[in-house]
Amino acid sequence: MSNRPQAWQRMIPSGMRRIYRLATGALGLVSVGAQYWLIMHDKSGAALVTGTINFLSYFTILTSLLAAAAMLFPVLAPGWPLGAFFERASVRTAITGYIIIVGAVYFLLLRNVGHAEGLSLFFDHILHYVLPPLFVLDWILFVPKGVVAWRNGFACLGFPALYIAWTLSHGALTGWYPYHFVDVTKLGYAQTVLNIAGLVLAFLALDFLLVAIDRVKPSRRARAGTSATRS
Repeated sequence: MSNRPQAWQRMIPSGMRRIYRLATGALGLVSVGAQYWLIMHDKSGAALVTGTINFLSYFTILTSLLAAAAMLFPVLAPGWPLGAFFERASVRTAITGYIIIVGAVYFLLLRNVGHAEGLSLFFDHILHYVLPPLFVLDWILFVPKGVVAWRNGFACLGFPALYIAWTLSHGALTGWYPYHFVDVTKLGYAQTVLNIAGLVLAFLALDFLLVAIDRVKPSRRARAGTSATRS
């Protein structure tokens, strides 16, 4: 399978892709940085260390940083290993799945949890309602299609699996959990494992759906192009 963009994608000016990715990556970094400052600006010492670890234990924060890196590294450092890594269609497809989950879980389970307001709520909405669609649009417009193998549907679970392992081990040591649906102290391990299993299945279904879309679209365009040529 070719790693080249589709014909319609090559019609989009490369400068537009650079500007789009720089703007989206900057928006992600600014939003994460602003949330960190709003939460941590009055903390110091041990509270700052603990707060920073907890802040970086949210899937939203880690995924937003990952998405920002995927936007910025290919533009700012295309010759670096990280630039090449984040430019890979399989990597960008995986991150697309992660950030869709971020928006969906927030909307379905978390939007009425907590007491965020003002700037905190503003940047919260940026991370959950704005950044995910922007990344999905980048995947649609700029990522070559037809190059992601089916096995990547399973490989995409690596990052969520590491996150779950960290969340449960960190929670067991500190008693702190980032989300109520993985809070072992309140739910117990049986219900928590069921909740995690449901999320894993959602990840898996979404990953395979994205791979299916990646693989189906080029063949349809190819058939359409062939029909047009023959006619």
